This record gives sequence, structure tokens and C-alpha cells, in this order.
Amino acid sequence: GMILVAAGRMEWLFQRCHKEVVVNSFFRSFLVLSVSMYPGLWSIGVRLHSVFTGSYVPGHHSVLVINSPNEQTAKDIGRAIMERRLAASINILFRTSTMYYWKGEIQDASEILMVSSQRNSFCDQHGLRSVHPYANPEVLSFPVDDGSLAYMKWMDEAIPDD
Repeated sequence: GMILVAAGRMEWLFQRCHKEVVVNSFFRSFLVLSVSMYPGLWSIGVRLHSVFTGSYVPGHHSVLVINSPNEQTAKDIGRAIMERRLAASINILFRTSTMYYWKGEIQDASEILMVSSQRNSFCDQHGLRSVHPYANPEVLSFPVDDGSLAYMKWMDEAIPDD
């Protein structure tokens, strides 16, 4: 008798878990479809996930590396990005020595390196080209996989939704 009761409970538990998996799978598919159809929902979903779980969703923020010929140009580029509210912060780093190929020849120059923190949706190279003196500026975006949740929240507050 005891074995049949235990087996019955196991079957009930299995069916309940199976139903929850199917329902969760459906909602997950619905969410993915909705986000792909309405990209603005991604930002809302990320914020809700962070609020409910207290964890960070990778891929929502990125770090952008930009080169500049001198400090004043770096400040002008940084100000243009900040005025457009495309980044939460921009660090203008020290002068670096740079070697690169240009028109088939090795070039040697000194540049200023900039590091920008922003949402992943910003890699607006066309906007940067309007304020950047280089014909082909170095603009590289790196997704943030993890970080301070408080800092990420501050970034979301500093940069308006798309």
C-alpha cells in the first residue's frame, strides 16, 4: 500500500513538473518572439529581470574603445557623445604609442585612448564619424558579461531608453 501511495505521489509530481516546464517553455518562446518583434521590450525585460533576481543580464551593456589624435579632440568627441546621452561615462586615458597599417605602410603615431560605458545598442559609428577627424576611426565595442549591479543600474538611469 505504501509503495503505491509513494508511486502515485511521484507520478503526480512528475506531471506537475512536466506541465510547469511546458508552460515555462511557452512563455520563454513568447518572450523571445516579443523581444525580437519589439526591441524596446528588451530594456524593460532586463530591468525586470534585475529587479526580481538581483542579477545582471549579460549583453545589455558594453564598453567602447575609441582612438583620438590628441586630448582636445578626445574631449570634443566625448562631449558630443555625452550631449547625445549615448554613454553613461567616458574615460579619456593617457597618450599611447600606436602602430598600424595605413595604405600598405606601417605608421607610427601617438594617440589618446577613450573608454566609454554604454548600452549595447550604441555603436553609432556614423554619429562618431561626424565629430571624429579620422577617415576610419578605431571604434570597438566589447559586451559586458558581468559587473556591479549598482553601476549597471546607474548606467540605465543615466542613458535614456532608445
